Formats: sequence, C-alpha cells, structure tokens
Amino acid sequence: MANVIAIILAAGKGTRMKSDLVKVMHPVGGQPMICWPVEVAREAGAEKVVLVTGHQSETVREFFANAPDIVFALQEEQLGTGHAVACAREACAGFGGTVVILSGDVPLLRAETVQAMVAHHEERAAAVTVLTTQVCDPFGYGRIVKREGGRILRIVEEKDATEEERGITEINAGIYCVNAAFLFDAVTRLDNRNRQGEYYLTDIVKAASEQNELCVSFSVSDADEVMGVNDRVQLAQAASVVRGRINRDLMLSGITIVDPATAYIEKQVSIGRDTTIHPNVHISGNTIIGAGCVIEPGAVIRACTIGKGVTVKTGTVMTDSVLHDEVSVGPMAHLRPGTVLHSHVKIGNFVETKKIEMGEGSKASHLTYLGDATIGSDVNVGCGTITCNYDGVRKHRTVIGDGVFVGSDVQFVAPVTIGCNSLIAAGTTVTKDVPPDSLAIARSPQVNKEGWKLKKK
Repeated sequence: MANVIAIILAAGKGTRMKSDLVKVMHPVGGQPMICWPVEVAREAGAEKVVLVTGHQSETVREFFANAPDIVFALQEEQLGTGHAVACAREACAGFGGTVVILSGDVPLLRAETVQAMVAHHEERAAAVTVLTTQVCDPFGYGRIVKREGGRILRIVEEKDATEEERGITEINAGIYCVNAAFLFDAVTRLDNRNRQGEYYLTDIVKAASEQNELCVSFSVSDADEVMGVNDRVQLAQAASVVRGRINRDLMLSGITIVDPATAYIEKQVSIGRDTTIHPNVHISGNTIIGAGCVIEPGAVIRACTIGKGVTVKTGTVMTDSVLHDEVSVGPMAHLRPGTVLHSHVKIGNFVETKKIEMGEGSKASHLTYLGDATIGSDVNVGCGTITCNYDGVRKHRTVIGDGVFVGSDVQFVAPVTIGCNSLIAAGTTVTKDVPPDSLAIARSPQVNKEGWKLKKK
C-alpha cells in the first residue's frame, strides 16, 4: 500500500487508569499498549508513523528510540484530538497522500481492517473515511449523523447530542482515513465552541460536508476491534481478547492448549507443532519452544529457548535459560538466568540453577542448588548438593568433569575443579581440586559410644 502515513494519538495521561505510568505504556499481551497500533500501521503499509505524545513523552520516545520509521510530534497541552493532529502537521510536511489516524489506546484493531478501510477510502475518492461500528448501548460515543445516500454529515459527541441523535447506534471508532491536504487545512480551522472546550477532530467531517467533499463510513462488525482502554477494567478486557486471539492462532498452527482461558502466552512467543500447553501456564518474552514439548500446569517461562521433546513439569519457573532437546525439568524447579541444559539433562524437584552449563545426560534429581558452574556430561548430582559460589565479595565457578558421581549432601566451595570420572562421597565438603578417577571424602569419622543412652539414664 503506497503513499500512506499514520498519525497515532498518544498524548493523554489516562487519568482514569489512576497510575503513575502514562496510559499507552501499560502492557497488553506482553507489550505496551501503544505497540499494537504502531504494528497495525506498519502492517497496513504506512511508510512513516507519527506518534503524537504529551504526558511522559520521554518514556514513549525512549521505548521507540531504535525505530527508524517512527517520528514524534509533541502536544504540550491536551486541547483535544483536533489539536493533537494539528501538532503532527510539521512531521507530515510535504506529504500529499492518505493519512491514517489511529488511537494509542485502541489496541485491538486489526491491520486487515485498516488495509480494507484505506482501499475503500481510495476507491470512493473520499476526503474523509470514518471507521464506525454498531453498538447496542452507544452511551459516551460520538454518533454518526448521515444524510440520505449514506454520506456522513457530521459526528456529534455525547455531551453535544440532541435526544434524537443520542438514539443513533452507529458510533465513531476514532479511526480515520483523510486526504493529507484537506486534513491539515481543516484542523487549522477548528474551533472549540463546545461543552468540552476542546478542538474536536470529528469536526473535520462537518467541514468536509460544508465544502461538498465526500465523507463516508467504513463499518467494522466486531466491536471489540475499536474498544478503547480508559481504565484498568478495560485494560483487562483488552488483554483477554488479545490472549484469545494469540491462543486461537497457536491452536490453528498445530499446538494443543488444554484450557485456552487459562493459558497466558504473549505475542512474541514462538511454539512448535504438537506441543501441549496445560492450564495456568505463563509464557512471556522472546521465548521459543520447539515441537513435541509438554508444558505442565503452573509453569512460568520467561525469555527461554527450548528444544524439541522437552518436558517442563508442574510449578517450574524458568527465566533466560536454554534447554536443548529431550530435557526434563521439574516439578517445582527454578532455572535462573544463564542456565544452559544440553540434551537429555534431567533437573528434578526443588532444584535451583543459575549461570550453569550442564552437559548431555547429566542429572540433578532433587533438592539441589547449582550456581556459577560448568558441569560435564553424564554427571549425577546427589540430593542436597550445593555449589558455594559466593565468598561475600565475589562469585566463583565450580567445574565438574564428565562422568562424575556426586553423593548426597555435598558442598563444592568454589573455585574448585573436579576431574572426570571421580566420585565425591556423600557429606563431603570439597575445598580443593579433585584429580580425575579419584574418590574424594572430607567428613569427620563416625564415633559410636556404646551404652551411652543407658549411662545417661
């Protein structure tokens, strides 16, 4: 789609959110709300996106600092939507095509809807095209007033509407396609003689009608698409719709989601076919999950890369970790950032890892802490083992070679290196390196005092 730019209105504070964070930066589906209309504009073919910011402008600018197709316009005073568009005039200087105007707090609009709207606008050779929808209860929305033949005469805001106009059920979605030359001439002529004392963008429709310019509607049947977010209740509603869309797309691509209503999967996540997601799973960030995996109930996965045939058992929490093929983790395991588990590794219940690399076929089945360690292949780590990696000032690494057997209740006081094929006896505190093929024992000898209990009595 050529010769289209987008203006996204994102200057409002969002008072009803009752938040210290500007409204458009509140997350929906794992990313700030403003990202959704930006992505829609891009997918609809906009060659440039102008973000009109105001409250916490720097927060929004910083988030999009590395986006070359985004430019910014500042609305220092929030004097209405018409004033906001006028603030974007300089950023659009020299452009003579179609301007798509989107709202930063409308995250559910689909790109295909905008594409169809732009096509309709150009086919009709309209000056203004307004996205509309039909609702049962239009309270609070601007009403679409049409004349015979379907041309729009004006848009009337709720507070300015007559009794008859309040009965109209076709409402303004706040999304527009406008010819650039007409738009920027019209917004400079707006006045604020209304009950709100604001410069309404909707008044460009009346201006088009008065100049005998064609103004038409483009109706969307799914009212969810144009739902605005003004408070936390609507934020949750929008997030629910986004989750439904994400989960539906995943299921249609060959993934089993046992209970879509309780699967919380963000947009950036990629999941391979024949993977099964059980209830109450949270998967976020740039997570990649391979084919044929099983993610059991209550798992929380953030920004992880997971290979094929992996099982993540109930209650496991994973962050910034890499799991190769056929790994099993959990239940109730905690994989902290920097964990790398090679193929066929087993991490069992109540095992915590951090900044470790564990070789193929190794296992730590239960009640263990492994941090700042390099562990070879086919290593068995017994119950209750810990790497003592912190001396109060610095972190130190533990290196364990291939084929090592670690008994229960072992402490590795780092830095320490364990040679291949060694055996560390249960209860040992390892404070110095162990050569390959060795047995390491460091514990007090057992003393039996026969008859001690009888003497005590």
